[in-house]
Amino acid sequence: MSTLQRARCRLRAHPFALDAALAAGVLVCMVAGSFVDPHGPHGVTWELRTPDPLSLALMALGAAALVLRRRAPRAVLALTGAVSVAESVTGDPRAPVAMCVVVALYTVASTTERPTTWRVGLLTMTVLTGAAMIAGPLPWYAQENLGLLAWTGIGATAGDAVRSHRAFVQAIRERAERAERTREEEARRRVAEERLRIARDLHDVVAHHIALVNVQAGVAAHVMDRRPDQAKEALGHVREASRSALEELRATVGLLRQSDDPEAPTEPTSGLDRLDELAGTFRSAGLRVLVAREDQGPALPAAVDLAAYRVIQEALTNVQKHAGSEAKAEVSVVRVGPRIEITVLDDGTGDGGQGTGHGGGHGLLGMRERVTALRGTLTTGPRFGGGFRVHAILPLEPGTSTAQDGP
Repeated sequence: MSTLQRARCRLRAHPFALDAALAAGVLVCMVAGSFVDPHGPHGVTWELRTPDPLSLALMALGAAALVLRRRAPRAVLALTGAVSVAESVTGDPRAPVAMCVVVALYTVASTTERPTTWRVGLLTMTVLTGAAMIAGPLPWYAQENLGLLAWTGIGATAGDAVRSHRAFVQAIRERAERAERTREEEARRRVAEERLRIARDLHDVVAHHIALVNVQAGVAAHVMDRRPDQAKEALGHVREASRSALEELRATVGLLRQSDDPEAPTEPTSGLDRLDELAGTFRSAGLRVLVAREDQGPALPAAVDLAAYRVIQEALTNVQKHAGSEAKAEVSVVRVGPRIEITVLDDGTGDGGQGTGHGGGHGLLGMRERVTALRGTLTTGPRFGGGFRVHAILPLEPGTSTAQDGP
């Protein structure tokens, strides 16, 4: 930082000292100008003269008032205007007391709105110029009288320009701060959405595989003594389910790794192409699962494919946990125009774990959040005659939405 910049910083930090220095500078300029007489005996000549004591007193009073120009700009303008009018009427030759009026008018214009600047500026110019023309010792058309009009107009214009520039800079700064806040809020929102999505994935993976492990472990414990071969088969299913759980957990948690790590997957790999494998895991746990598919066509968007898989996985997990040992589940996947419909039915004696009376889990909530995030709809409820129904409609295009077709 240069010496000049450091000096500016110090002055800005002490505005009262800056105003005092400005007042002293204005006083020096006025006193220096009062020693010059532009009206000589042979036309326009410049001769040294001695200013009147009254003019010196008026100059000192006007300069002293400028020290308070920031605290009371209009009062300072009124005082310096009165001093200048007095000098214009009594001074002969005239001293440049109007210089303090120009500074005071600049201060008012730079700190108030434009309509006020116009009113105050016109009033100041009219009063000073009119008093000088009507009651002054010089002819009304003298250059000094017109100079009062010009200098006061310059002061008001300069102050208004400075005020407009400050307002423009402030608007740019506020816009930048608002944009920065918006970016931060958007980043926080995306982080929250990503955390929620990963939490849903973790819930689906853990709930599904742990349910299977629990069922198979129960079977193994029940037949361990009487049918060790069946217990061995059940423990094999436990091992396979736990391995699958670990693989899916590794893929899901991999989303939290650094973006520049080439080994970190960007999405979990589950999708409807693994639906038969998913149904097989439930069949191995003793649940009868029937799958019907009519979803031929172009590949599904990754988000829709994952959501459809997770809805089926969670629905079957709830059937396994809550619908009873003799329950049978039916899974239907149908592509209908620009959307895909997933239906999971069971004929169990429970409520599929979807109601409010079974553990207070987050299965239904997680499914609904997934579907809603894709602008789809989810309807759930008990079936007539027993069992439970889960029906999800997912649009294939992210910009479209589906209508609610159920309670």
